[in-house]
Amino acid sequence: MENLKDGYSVPARKQGVKRYCQMLELVDDAEKIAQYCKLHESDKIWKEIPEGLRQVGVLDMEIYILGNKSFMIMETVEDFDWDEAFSKLATLPRQIEWEDTVGVFQNGRPGAHSEEKWSLMRRMFKLPQY
Repeated sequence: MENLKDGYSVPARKQGVKRYCQMLELVDDAEKIAQYCKLHESDKIWKEIPEGLRQVGVLDMEIYILGNKSFMIMETVEDFDWDEAFSKLATLPRQIEWEDTVGVFQNGRPGAHSEEKWSLMRRMFKLPQY
């Protein structure tokens, strides 16, 4: 098992990026949460999902979990337009099918789109630059 205190490497970026942070509650069931995590393993996630995200301007995405709470960090191109990108993403191959597949593990109404389940978070602190 990984040591969480070791942290995670973050690649340096050559261009400016936007960062979005979101939170989602999963169904409070350890077995379902384990299945949800398995679906997101790099060798299990459907190839069309990261391809679609990259196509709409997502440069990087990470999801962290604690109990039944998921926290997503998403970095995008600097001129990323949220509404435009997610409208386009919904038309790309297998995206709706993916939402339906992972939706059974997430709190929210059946058939809800990703942006209806994930809540954008407001940054409340940034380490000052000196």
